[in-house]
Amino acid sequence: MPPNLTGYYRFVSQENMDNYLRALDINAVLRKLVCLLKPDKEIIHTGDHMVIRTITSLRDYVMDFDLGVQFEEDLGPVDGRKCQTTVSWEGDQLVCEQLGEKRNRGWRHWLEGDQLHL
Repeated sequence: MPPNLTGYYRFVSQENMDNYLRALDINAVLRKLVCLLKPDKEIIHTGDHMVIRTITSLRDYVMDFDLGVQFEEDLGPVDGRKCQTTVSWEGDQLVCEQLGEKRNRGWRHWLEGDQLHL
């Protein structure tokens, strides 16, 4: 059974973020901005429904979705894209797949102890 990720997670550190964003073809200005932000995460996980709020000093970003159900995600505030997104479990990892104009996009969240990793 996958873990319940409900909680508030404070930013601790990031490693290799610029190279990660470069591999995703994010422009240099946006990469520098993202690397300066120290985002916290608030997750509400109720059954097959989740709300993930990414909280930064610049702006918040909210994902509200049902697990395993594709939805249109508007990433305009982040990098100008719209895509079809599906979030589901692979073992103990929450996996997001984004389909759209750019291939191989998405992310993973998982817990190690009380730390949320992305």
